[in-house]
Amino acid sequence: MEKRHYQLIEQACRFIEENQGDVSLADIAAHIQFSPYYFHRRFKSIMGITPKEYANAYRHKLIKKALAGDKTITDAIYQSGFNANSRFYENATAILGMTPTHWRNGGQNIVIFFAVGICSLGHILVAQSEKGICAITLGDDPACLLEELQKQFPQAELVGANQEFEKLIAQVIGFVELPTQPLALPLDIQGTVFQQKVWRALLDIPFGCTMTYQEIAQKIGSPKSYRAVANACASNKLAVAIPCHRVIRQNGEISGYRWGIERKEKLLQREKSLHHQDDRLAISKSD
Repeated sequence: MEKRHYQLIEQACRFIEENQGDVSLADIAAHIQFSPYYFHRRFKSIMGITPKEYANAYRHKLIKKALAGDKTITDAIYQSGFNANSRFYENATAILGMTPTHWRNGGQNIVIFFAVGICSLGHILVAQSEKGICAITLGDDPACLLEELQKQFPQAELVGANQEFEKLIAQVIGFVELPTQPLALPLDIQGTVFQQKVWRALLDIPFGCTMTYQEIAQKIGSPKSYRAVANACASNKLAVAIPCHRVIRQNGEISGYRWGIERKEKLLQREKSLHHQDDRLAISKSD
């Protein structure tokens, strides 16, 4: 029965895509012969998002692909299932992270400030858009970190650190070394609806604690989507600020980390040690 439900939900996803996301809940449910209520519940349980969120995410994917082509922006909007320009432009910046024209031009005329520094985890690159911190990446080679940023914003104007930005990267490095509290800087978080749900859940994991992929899936109301949770963790571009390093396997093992398992282990060991020190200090004060 469970396998059959997965197959039917997959059919529902294809039906949504065939209709460019412009289809009602009742029509999708009827397509796979479910009641709307039961279909909505099963879809969210398996996919981690609602049918409407899936439809919106698919339209967002289409508009990004269309804007990368040679169509006009208006043609791209209608081709992607938006029935009116206004519906798209109301949320364009949230969907693309920038205006449609800037997206089409690969971030052209967008200014991204960046700097590369050194921390206990190796080299660290911090980048900031006009909306906030858009990248915190870790690695062994600063040239590779910069290349990754250039791929993310191929036509943007990348501006090396000025004196003001040096203060910001110092703040970020200080946070990475001791992330006892959330980073007190605005973040420019770009991702799918599901990814953002997962990342918000990660922000709730306390310093010195961990959760499993299954527990995160349960927390966001989609207990069967733990593999998708793992993929969302792997897509995180804001190291430590969105603490995907605090998510482990159900058996307690430390699994993959975008910036290397060794760094994940080091972060967890350091946080655990500092957390225990705080506990001992609190006990001694109470005595």
